[in-house]
Amino acid sequence: MSEMPPPQHTLFTGKFISVAAQGHWEYATRNSARPAVAVVAITNNDRIVFVEQHRIPVGVNTLELPAGLSGDAPGAENEPLVEAAKRELLEETGYSAERWTELVLGYSSPGLTDECIVIFLAEDLAKVAPGGGDEHENITVHEIPLHEAIDWLLEHRLPIDFKILAGIALAQHRRGVKP
Repeated sequence: MSEMPPPQHTLFTGKFISVAAQGHWEYATRNSARPAVAVVAITNNDRIVFVEQHRIPVGVNTLELPAGLSGDAPGAENEPLVEAAKRELLEETGYSAERWTELVLGYSSPGLTDECIVIFLAEDLAKVAPGGGDEHENITVHEIPLHEAIDWLLEHRLPIDFKILAGIALAQHRRGVKP
């Protein structure tokens, strides 16, 4: 017979996250149960699109896939995940895409948070806006040849969000490129 897990109790509640405790675990939870989204955007000339932005929690600029929350705007609580991905890609990079494929669902740091992320592949891109993020963001867009992406990361040595590595691997796999 298995033991009942200890009850969860909330230690702190903020606008977007809460901190909870359960037994000896303390962890962050998203106040919205909706997944976040990340986008592996591949240009028509086979370049992968990264964004670079300052992240307050780590105090440095990080290189990331375009990404964000879903259903976080008032009145859009039931926003379809692919629509959130489209919105984030446009806002952060200025690109729209004709083809969208849901690739994988994963957790950003399962020992620390319940944040779930769905990664989408965006193809047949068109540059339709300047990008750069919203009024709270200052995003630099990088377009790197997909087949050179790992070498570029190693050469430039910028701090990365590890979802970038998953994005590169998934994009290369979809194109039949073996590591």
